[in-house]
Amino acid sequence: MKYKYHHIGIPTEKKVEGMVHIKHLKIYATDHESNPFGIQWMKYERGCRVPELVRKVPHVAFEVEDLREALRGKKVIIEPNSPSQGVVVAFIEEAGAPIEFLQFKKRSWDAKPRRKAAR
Repeated sequence: MKYKYHHIGIPTEKKVEGMVHIKHLKIYATDHESNPFGIQWMKYERGCRVPELVRKVPHVAFEVEDLREALRGKKVIIEPNSPSQGVVVAFIEEAGAPIEFLQFKKRSWDAKPRRKAAR
């Protein structure tokens, strides 16, 4: 299993410039691509269903090719879900810290060319 660093999510109680509201999740977040190190500030609204560990402890996020395989044998704390189009995420707890896995859906131009069937 390969893990490709994606971002670090850091909880905060204050709104940070550039935050966008992810209304259906009751979360505010900055864009991790707005800085060269993938820092994403996270603010959780009252009533947000994210586990306390994720709301209180920074998480590191990794892109994986096979989310199901990445979760196998791990302590899953947030089941696979799609917070935005084209991506499925899940969280595990590892060594007392939250870890996020992201699997991006392949776009048609990302797909490997199909082999022609032998005749």
